[in-house]
Amino acid sequence: MRESGGVCLLPMDILYLDDWLVAVHKPSGLLVHRSLIDKHETRFALQLVREHIGRRVYPVHRLDKPTSGILLLALDPAIARELGVQFAGGRVAKTYRAIVRGYTEQAGVIDYALREEPDKLTDALAEADKPPQPAITHYRRLGTVEIPYPVGRYESARYSLVELQPKTGRRHQIRRHMKHIFHPVVGDTTHGDGRHNRFFRDRFGNRRLLLAATELRLVHPCSGEPLAIGAPPAADFRHIADALGWGPA
Repeated sequence: MRESGGVCLLPMDILYLDDWLVAVHKPSGLLVHRSLIDKHETRFALQLVREHIGRRVYPVHRLDKPTSGILLLALDPAIARELGVQFAGGRVAKTYRAIVRGYTEQAGVIDYALREEPDKLTDALAEADKPPQPAITHYRRLGTVEIPYPVGRYESARYSLVELQPKTGRRHQIRRHMKHIFHPVVGDTTHGDGRHNRFFRDRFGNRRLLLAATELRLVHPCSGEPLAIGAPPAADFRHIADALGWGPA
């Protein structure tokens, strides 16, 4: 991360860089690119990376504003198209970590079709009446904790640390799937549980979605060689995991 006069020019670690690709660790709360929905935002991942490396960059996959973690960008439009095909075809292995409400099963597969959630202002070509599309997420539980504080109707609160691998790329897939199995991601203000979100805000000072993209595995579009890019969750995520007794996650 380059600095000048004590002012951070890029609030993201560069995880990988070559002549065709750059991967950065996007913080929670940063948009990937300009959006009509967040007109007040003036800083975007694409803009910051472009200014830092001095080259134009092209997005190849989605990473929601509240989600932190690995964001892969292309340095050439043709490379961006090739990577887009890999992502759309399910040929990129994506791994996430999340802190969720309750004790999940030790491992499981969520096979639950999702209706498209278009952003009306940005997805001009989205089909409003499109039928639900297949969506599959694999998960495994990494840890559990029970806290002796009443949240809602119970005298104590239970949480799980989980690793997730979405096999499809529907919008908000992990968040919607975890809600579907009654284990919403903590900090999710759209698909989550407001009582537990408030508890984490008051108890731990958490103000983010506790979901992080931790690994991408793909085929390099130029060399044809396997490429694995990994990064632990951001410091604010690790702080919460450590407070819950799981170490830095």
